[in-house]
Amino acid sequence: MGCFGFLKTMMFIFNGIIFLAGVAILGVGIWVKVDSGSILTYLGKIENAPPELSQVLNVGYLLIALGALLLVIGFLGCCGAVKESRCMLLLFFIIVLLVFIAEVAGAVVILVFRPLADELINKIGVAAVANLRSEYGKNPDITGLWNTTMDTVILMTFRSFHTISLTLCITRLVLSLCPHQLKCCGFYNSSDFVGSPYYVAHSQQYPPQCCPGMNAPCSQTVADNDTTISGCFPKIKTLVDDNTVVIVGVALGIAALEICAMVVSMILYCRIKSHSS
Repeated sequence: MGCFGFLKTMMFIFNGIIFLAGVAILGVGIWVKVDSGSILTYLGKIENAPPELSQVLNVGYLLIALGALLLVIGFLGCCGAVKESRCMLLLFFIIVLLVFIAEVAGAVVILVFRPLADELINKIGVAAVANLRSEYGKNPDITGLWNTTMDTVILMTFRSFHTISLTLCITRLVLSLCPHQLKCCGFYNSSDFVGSPYYVAHSQQYPPQCCPGMNAPCSQTVADNDTTISGCFPKIKTLVDDNTVVIVGVALGIAALEICAMVVSMILYCRIKSHSS
């Protein structure tokens, strides 16, 4: 196998991986949209939520679009290499270049507008706590969604919470393959339930999710004695912060692969052109 054949094989393998990644991200996007028990569904039902929240709730559509884009890129790369199609290789190069530029722009936007993101999260927290105190224990839908949030694995949804670029989306998808069970209590802590219909109806006791090792409501003394059960938002923030190095590493790795893909596609494009001549 000569150099030309080696480059074709590597191009096929690399884009085959991209194609499979596109299938995975597309599946995650569809799952996020149809999963009625996800935290995004709960956030969508919060009254008086900040208007910026509607953009976050569209993360499922973003994942679907990114998955479809990866499918197209993988298809063009594989077929362009196998069939030695200059048109497909050139189209592949242009799309990957545009994606790379979008990723760089997305990273800049995240760095520049980070304070605005923190402000949005604070607004969401205030609205979520207010909604929890007025609806938890009275509204079956809100109660069920919040219980699901505190009990089940929702890391995949939140790892896509601040997705802006293709790189960050794939990074969060990779991290979500190692699921975590939150086992959290309230948005910030157990005090979020004070004054809620559940709290009043159960003689000023907290839900079982706030009670360590118990399946029944407990008093504030029991809930405050355990330091392992914190609020859902602090726990999620800790998980993301703990994986910062992994996120940056995966992002840089994907950027390097994209650069290599563009270089290889151009080499194949020029070699095919010279063979045709």
